[in-house]
Amino acid sequence: MPTPAMTARITIARTCLLLLLASAVASDLAAQMLTYSRGQTVSPAFEGWEEDADGSKFFLFGYMNRNWEEEVVVPVGPDNGFDVGGVDQGQPTRFLPRRNRMVFRVPVPKHFTEKEELVWTLTTKGKTERAFASIKADYKLDTVSKMSETGALGAGFSSPEVRANKPPTLKLESPKAVTAKVGQPVRLSARLSDDGVPKPRPPGLGGAAVSNRGSRRDINPTTGQPQVTSTTLNRETSPPVRVTPSKVVGLHASWFVYRGAGKVTFEPEQIQVWEDPRPGTNSPWAPVWTVPELPDGKSVAEVTFHQPGTYVIRVKADDGGLAVHEDVTVTVTK
Repeated sequence: MPTPAMTARITIARTCLLLLLASAVASDLAAQMLTYSRGQTVSPAFEGWEEDADGSKFFLFGYMNRNWEEEVVVPVGPDNGFDVGGVDQGQPTRFLPRRNRMVFRVPVPKHFTEKEELVWTLTTKGKTERAFASIKADYKLDTVSKMSETGALGAGFSSPEVRANKPPTLKLESPKAVTAKVGQPVRLSARLSDDGVPKPRPPGLGGAAVSNRGSRRDINPTTGQPQVTSTTLNRETSPPVRVTPSKVVGLHASWFVYRGAGKVTFEPEQIQVWEDPRPGTNSPWAPVWTVPELPDGKSVAEVTFHQPGTYVIRVKADDGGLAVHEDVTVTVTK
C-alpha cells in the first residue's frame, strides 16, 4: 500500500506532468495562430490535374506565401524550377501574399504514367520545398472541385447549373508585348464576358454556405486539459470557419505582377487575387465585398513601373468559381 507521502509525491508528479502538457499544447496552439507581415517562406503546391476536351492533360500548381504583406521574388532557375521539360514551365517569379490556388498549369509530359512525378522546387529565405505532381486518379480535378477549392461553393454542393459553368472569356486589347519608361504610366486594357454562372449572391453571403457556429481550442483553467468551446460568430466581422474562405461570386477582373522584381503601382486599385478574408479589404474573400461594375465589359488599368527591367503583367478574369488569364510582357527602360 502506498504511504500518504508516496501518494502526495505521485499527485505532485501527475500535476507537474499535466501542467507541462498543457503548456506544450498552449505553445503549439499559439504558434499555429501566429501570423507574419514579412520574413516568412513560400511553399509550392500541387493542386491536381485536369484534362481538356481534346484529351490533353495539365498539372495545376499554386503556392502558399506565409506573409500577409511581403511579395517574395524568386527568378526562374535552381531556386525556382522544374525537373522535367525545362526549368521554366511558366511559373511565377513574384509570389503574392498568402494562399494562391491554381495559379498556372503545366502540360503533362507525353507517356507520363501514374508512377512518375513532375517536381517543382522552390527555395525562399534559405529553405527549399518541393511540390510533387502526378496523374493519379484521385488527383483529377473537375469544374465542381475547382470551384469548391477556391471557396465559391460549400462542401459537397453542386447543381446542374453549377456543373455547367464555363470560365469567362477574356481578350486583350493591349499588345502582348509593350515597352515603357520608368515613371510613365502604361495603359492596359482587356475585354471580358461570362455566362452568369454562378449567380451573384447578396453582399456578405459570399459564394458558399458557411455556418454561423464555430469553435475555438484553448486550455481549461481548472484541469489544464485542452478543450473545445463552441461560439456563435458574426460573419461580417469574424474570420471564416472553413479551411477555404467563402468567396463572393460574380464576374470581375484584376491586373497584377506575375513576374518582375521592381515596384509597380496600379490605378485604379486592383481587386486582390489572393485569399484575404479580412474585413474591409478589396478581396472577393472579404465579408460584405461586392462585385464592381465593368463599364463596357472592359477592365482598364494604368500601370506605372518604378525600376527598369522585364515584367509580366497578368490580367485575370474570374466569375468567382472559374478563372482565365492573359499576360502582357513589359520591357521597362530608364
